[in-house]
Amino acid sequence: MPVSLRIDNYDTDEFVRQASEFGQDKYGFAVTPNVDHLIRLHDDPAFRALYADSTYILLDSRFLSFLFLLTCRVRSQVCTGSDLTAELFARVMRPEDAIILIGGDESQAKLLADRYGLKNLRHFNPPMGFIRDAAAVEECLQFVESNSPFRFCLLGVGAPQQEIIAQLLKARGKARGLALCIGASINFLTGAERRAPRWMQRIGAEWICRLMHDPRRLAKRYLVRGPWVFALLPFTKIVLSPPVAGAAIGASVGLNATTGKILTQVST
Repeated sequence: MPVSLRIDNYDTDEFVRQASEFGQDKYGFAVTPNVDHLIRLHDDPAFRALYADSTYILLDSRFLSFLFLLTCRVRSQVCTGSDLTAELFARVMRPEDAIILIGGDESQAKLLADRYGLKNLRHFNPPMGFIRDAAAVEECLQFVESNSPFRFCLLGVGAPQQEIIAQLLKARGKARGLALCIGASINFLTGAERRAPRWMQRIGAEWICRLMHDPRRLAKRYLVRGPWVFALLPFTKIVLSPPVAGAAIGASVGLNATTGKILTQVST
């Protein structure tokens, strides 16, 4: 059966501005599709339901963007979770902002708080396989909700765990702020994993670098499962949604010349 994938057509700079304006009076969550996610969308109706409930769908893969152009004649922007996370820490988050980090270890959370001067970074690292344990899932959800409202909740526990948590937070209706499903972004930002050189990122070959650095974990994903995407592309409909222009009640966005932080001034 054909699968439709909606993509909110933001590049990284555009979505950094959108995220900076989101606010803490409502809840939303962003998912970041890559090749593995596209295969899951075809295989798993439950995963499709998670995507259907998301607020933003940001293309995480330059490799996929090239395939969409070649096979579907669709030119999509790319906003990778790793680039987005780095930009939010460097340009948007302020010292007093409430930030939640789900995943990563305690040393990574401390490194980020110290590096970016974050006074209100709250960290929780659920155990491996927690998504199959109802009590562990509940503990994670309650941690996020008890620290709400937040400016950003960074969910870095891998697919589909992070998307399930994001959707459950929406369904329960208690959390307020923007949740972002960011995969391994914290590992790259803290140096636990090394990103590919920029030239490899630009040509959509970052997966090759990741495979070389961690072949035991990633060989099956990239070399056995990944090629299925070529068979699925003819049954995939890409629907591009244009970026939202400005916040709902009007906002002016600027850059602090001293700190480099994005500033948002909202007017009624």
